[in-house]
Amino acid sequence: MDHSSPSFDDLIAEADAVSVDGWDFSWLDGRATEERPPWGYQRLLGERLRGARAALDIQTGGGEVLAGATDSFPPTAVATESWPPNLAKATALLHPRGVVVVADPDEPPLPFADGAFDLVSSRHPATVHWAEIARVLAPGGTYLAQHVGPATSLELTEWFLGPWPSSGADRHPDVETAEARAAGLEIVDLRTARLRMEFHDIGAVVYFLRKVLWTVPEFSVAKYRDRLREMDAAIRRDGLFLAHSTRHLIEARKP
Repeated sequence: MDHSSPSFDDLIAEADAVSVDGWDFSWLDGRATEERPPWGYQRLLGERLRGARAALDIQTGGGEVLAGATDSFPPTAVATESWPPNLAKATALLHPRGVVVVADPDEPPLPFADGAFDLVSSRHPATVHWAEIARVLAPGGTYLAQHVGPATSLELTEWFLGPWPSSGADRHPDVETAEARAAGLEIVDLRTARLRMEFHDIGAVVYFLRKVLWTVPEFSVAKYRDRLREMDAAIRRDGLFLAHSTRHLIEARKP
């Protein structure tokens, strides 16, 4: 064994102690990688924002994606977020740029008038309320979003929980496009991607599972120590643990 590499116990202890607040994954730099979708969502969003009059970004998180999309926001620009630590981050980042951040519980209704926006956007929303998106869009307006697809990080889920047949079935692009159409929207563009996720040490896996809570519900190091030890051995043997994420780009238009 290579004695220069940290032990299983050291890696686990470190990853179990570090803070997982916020939505910043820089702790994983050099320890895990996730392939990016080919379409470049942030760049596409920037192009749309520059042509919009009134824009809404739903579930903006800490506002990082929206803030980095453009240097020229529409005259009316609003973002919603539900989680208090993210609200503070998004406000600090976006208010100086002329974007108002609104606290919203991610439950219908959205706190805006009918037809208020010609562009609604969202990146990795936890929930998608199509009827509300359609309601706040002006006629001819666009919803542009990148959604997390079905069976994302399924290999991780199944390592700890066994076969998991229904993982994210409600997030399948066919289901979502049907829901969008039922709300009165037309699908203009739909692109899907399956992307490599590589974990290079067991600490990276523990950190990810503590942060992305729905991957293995009720995950804890104590509960899954034996399976973690087996995965650690596999990573040391193979050099990585490979999983996959799925994403789809969806663009819908209100007639």
